[in-house]
Amino acid sequence: MNDMPKPTSLELAALISSKICHDVIGPVGAISNGLEILTEDDDSQAKTFALDVIRNSTEQASARLQFARIAFGAAGSTGAMIDLGTAEQVSRGFVGRAKHRLAWKGPAGYIAKDQCKLLLNLVASGVAALPRGGDIEVQVSGPLSAPQFTIRCSGQAARPPMFLAEFLAGGKVPPLDAMTIQPYYTAQLAECAHMKVRIVASGEAVVLEASPRP
Repeated sequence: MNDMPKPTSLELAALISSKICHDVIGPVGAISNGLEILTEDDDSQAKTFALDVIRNSTEQASARLQFARIAFGAAGSTGAMIDLGTAEQVSRGFVGRAKHRLAWKGPAGYIAKDQCKLLLNLVASGVAALPRGGDIEVQVSGPLSAPQFTIRCSGQAARPPMFLAEFLAGGKVPPLDAMTIQPYYTAQLAECAHMKVRIVASGEAVVLEASPRP
């Protein structure tokens, strides 16, 4: 990792909180706007539109919070194991059904908490790698005691997730804020999970690979 001073526990908590708030403030604001339309507009079509907005935004906010609970939260005590089925479920909710499509291949079972958190953060990095949308293929292979993750991101304008390579390799890195905390946290998780993360760009695809360190 780099020589940048690590944030204190309080600073890290504040940055993660800002990241989660940034992710949910959009759908929560849309819910508020929809409620205003319901109370102020008597047009039936407007009310139907408002109900659709509220329903979709509520689902989006809930999915992002469920994802954040495991990807950034405690998700059990130290040494806890997390069900890969749960990881897939929250990943599908986070990725959504609009610009991005998720395919998941992997066995049933449990993996270590830090490994699961790394996997989810790599899924989030995959979304960031496809600003115009595309396909995210997640594959979990190897023994569950030492799993390997491959996240293939393919689509128009696919690019390596911003700042992730810098935080993984060390050297010059950007200041930590609500936008850069996720790649920083991903790199830290890789260390905690004793896994090495590689980013490979190939044509219209970007592949994120994580494997156990020797």
